[in-house]
Parts: sequence; C-alpha cells; structure tokens
Amino acid sequence: MDFLTNIAFLISSTLRSATPLIYAALGGTFSESSGVTNIGLEGIMITGAFTSVAVSHYTGSPWLGVLGAAASGMLIAGLHAFLSIRYKADQVISGVAINLLSGSLTAFLINVIWGQPGQSNPVNGIASFPTFLDNIPFIGNITKGITPFVYIALIFVYISHFVLFKTPFGLRVRAVGEHPRAADTVGINVYKIRYICVILSGLLAGIGGASLSVGMVNGYRDGMTAGRGFIALAAMIFGKWKPVGAMMACFLFGFTDAVQVFLQTWGVKIDTSLLVMTPYIVTILALAGFIGKSTAPAADGVPYDKDEK
Repeated sequence: MDFLTNIAFLISSTLRSATPLIYAALGGTFSESSGVTNIGLEGIMITGAFTSVAVSHYTGSPWLGVLGAAASGMLIAGLHAFLSIRYKADQVISGVAINLLSGSLTAFLINVIWGQPGQSNPVNGIASFPTFLDNIPFIGNITKGITPFVYIALIFVYISHFVLFKTPFGLRVRAVGEHPRAADTVGINVYKIRYICVILSGLLAGIGGASLSVGMVNGYRDGMTAGRGFIALAAMIFGKWKPVGAMMACFLFGFTDAVQVFLQTWGVKIDTSLLVMTPYIVTILALAGFIGKSTAPAADGVPYDKDEK
C-alpha cells in the first residue's frame, strides 16, 4: 500500500473503532450532566450487543435488532434510574450490579437460544452502503466499508451538543446536574430530568453495543465489548462532559486501536499483547488526569431528596 492508502486505512479504522465508544460516551454525558453516575454503560453495551443479534436471529432484520438494542438499553438504564433516583441507592454499586448481571444473563441466554456456550451463530448484519464519496480518490478509500452506524454517531454528536447547550431542556439538565435544589426552587422537576437523561444514556449505549455486534462482526460472543463501556466513561471525562469533547477523546482511543491493528497487519515485531494494551494505557492516563484536569458536574453521583432540609 502507498502512503495515502495507509493514511486512509488508519482514518477508516479510527472511525470504526471510535463509533461504539461515541454512542456510549454520549449516553454517559447525558446521565452525568443530570447528576447520575452511570458506570453500568459496559453492561448496557453488552445487553445491546446481545439483543440486536437475538432480534436479528429471529426476524432476519438487523435494523429491528438495533431497535431491540435501544429498547433493552433503555430498560436496564431505567432500572438503574429507579434504584438511583427513587431509592437513592449507591450509583456505583448499582452500575457494578448491572455490569455483572448483563454478562451473566447474556451468557445464559446464548445457551438457551443457540444451544452452545460462548457465542451466537452468525446473523444478518448492517452492511455499508455506497455513496458518492466512494468515487473520490483518497476519500473513497476512507468511506468504503463504513457502516451507517458511523454517520449516525456523528449526527448524534451534533444533536447532543445542540440539545445540551442550545435548548431550554439542556439548560435544565445542566442546572439539575450542578445544583438540583436551586433548580427545584425555580420549578424544574429534578427527578423527571434525571429519569429522562439516564434512560437516554441506555438508549445510546444500547445502540453502541449493536454497532459492535450487527455493525462489525455479525454475531455475538462473550466479552466482545472488551471494556469499551469503561473506555467510553474515560472519554466522557477526558472530553469534560461535553459531546464534542467526548467524541474527540473517542477518536483518540479509536486511533490507538487502529494503530495497533495497522502494526499487526504490517507484521511489526512487537508483542501483540502489548499492542492491544495501547488503548487501555491511554484510558489510564486520561483517568489519572495526565491529559488535563476535568471537573465533573457538582451534583454528579449525589442523590437528591426533595424533602431533605
């Protein structure tokens, strides 16, 4: 491959690797902007990945699978919201429980549906579609093989930014996340806003899981999310709880993943395990604060009690 082809390969791989992270990071941004910590994104992605494959298996339609993934994500996030908002449960523990439950439940259901442990049978996936860009030199090398999930993720980034920073609803979300009691005193329903944002986080993370299963490999296997929900949380923090910032952080993580794939493709003599570790090392650096200090919404992770004096 010549130089430009290599660059196009890296850009295309970065877009594909970053896409599941973008969905989950946007979901985390909505949830935590409203003051609810959601470390259950990993579990929600697992559920979304599994549900999309299961629905595609029974219906033959991967797009119905995506809807199923979104619905399952909303259902699990609704459970997290109910425990965190209604019963003021510890949000971290609730998220951990969701992660553990999702992994166990999907492992059980694989056996029930396909009669084998570990992975599903292949299903219909969502293929890339040709666009006018494919005929443009260099650009075409990037867009060929890109699924609609990538374009939809970029659209969601714009919509999320507009909603959070350009609409009255977004202003209420940020007010609830920063000072819920003050927001309550001016008539904002804190509970309602938090429920909406947490359930929205489930919708987005569920689609992120579907982008892995029916968008990349056309099947499901245990552990296929490989910690992407946690990486998305790191991207959200790195991006300072803003949609565009989170997207840029996801591109960074996607790029490190693309580089390790590129080096393996070229047979560079570096231990494969070390190369695969690269995105996670970047995640640790981001969480450790080596790449700039981030300040969370003031009420993030703090349950709100309207009757508390």
